[in-house]
Amino acid sequence: MRKLLVVILSIALFACSQQQEGYKITVNLDGAEGNVMLEQRGASQWIGVDTAEVVDGVAVLEGEVDFPGVYYLSVNGQRNKAVVFVENTTMSVSGKADSIAAAEVSGSTTHDEFKTINEQIQEIGEEYMALYQEARTAGAAGDTAKANELMEQVEALYASVGTLQEDFVKNNPASYVTPFLLSQIQYEKDVDELEALVSALDPKLNDVPAIVDLKAKIEKLKTVAVGQTAPDFTQNDPDGNPVKFSDIYSKNELTLLDFWAAWCGPCRAENPNVVATYNKYKDQGFDVLGVSLDRDKDAWLKAIEDDGLTWNHVSDLAYWNNAAAKMYAVNSIPASLLVDKNGIIIAKNKRGEELEKTVAEFLNK
Repeated sequence: MRKLLVVILSIALFACSQQQEGYKITVNLDGAEGNVMLEQRGASQWIGVDTAEVVDGVAVLEGEVDFPGVYYLSVNGQRNKAVVFVENTTMSVSGKADSIAAAEVSGSTTHDEFKTINEQIQEIGEEYMALYQEARTAGAAGDTAKANELMEQVEALYASVGTLQEDFVKNNPASYVTPFLLSQIQYEKDVDELEALVSALDPKLNDVPAIVDLKAKIEKLKTVAVGQTAPDFTQNDPDGNPVKFSDIYSKNELTLLDFWAAWCGPCRAENPNVVATYNKYKDQGFDVLGVSLDRDKDAWLKAIEDDGLTWNHVSDLAYWNNAAAKMYAVNSIPASLLVDKNGIIIAKNKRGEELEKTVAEFLNK
């Protein structure tokens, strides 16, 4: 009996000693030459993690990750990349260099989880694009009723992706795919909803960088939630003159703090709604302060002129590092807040008809 226990213990110890201490990813891509690169997405740039030379069409990446997580695989750092969930195990990636995004990934259970939900999202995306193109065709043909009906279906499909991602998060609180999906849906959630989702996660995810960042963002968002006093700041206008936010809102009944940029398509699409609301209510004490996340001053000024934005504008031309944007935990644009004359935040991210309705109700109460 004692000998049997010794044998069992020896086998167990041997098995432990053979556990994978890092990842080994064999990359086999037809047509690949040069180097295969493993990267992570930073705030404004790609961050290199690992590189391996392609020899006879094959490259082998070896290293170690603290947690399973999302990485991006490319040939020579090209824009076309494959999404790969890397964990400390033996993995393989196979496909074609010119269509690396469609490469097959095997060996990672975390990637398998991601693949399942990603395929569902892609199916919705294909239906979304087909309906969107059909709506555009109907609009171009003058069939406004059909175009509007189709766009309602498009918006419903868009919302269904968020629902799918949120359901995964709720049903898989211990999955390492969950931090990635939470990062995707965070922009659609208010601070209370986001905090509830993060609080329900398995403790093993607490130190995953995406979750650490989300917790920090939640604390920041609490300081700029509805009902809080808007943090004050000063930035320069296009002529280099300092403009203090409190000097704007204290002179008006209601002020829209609008984070945008010339390069932001959704921002430019929303600008006509802001212009219409501003023109309708500016004589009743409504004002706007635009904060640009541009880095090209000429493009910023041209967008102001082209879109007819006649209110005050400021920027430090620091792109996503704009100091005011960081102060307000802005991670996507357009983003906006409505602030009363006492500096109290009364609403956030009201757009289109909702913006006009909220302004009207506040000024007419």
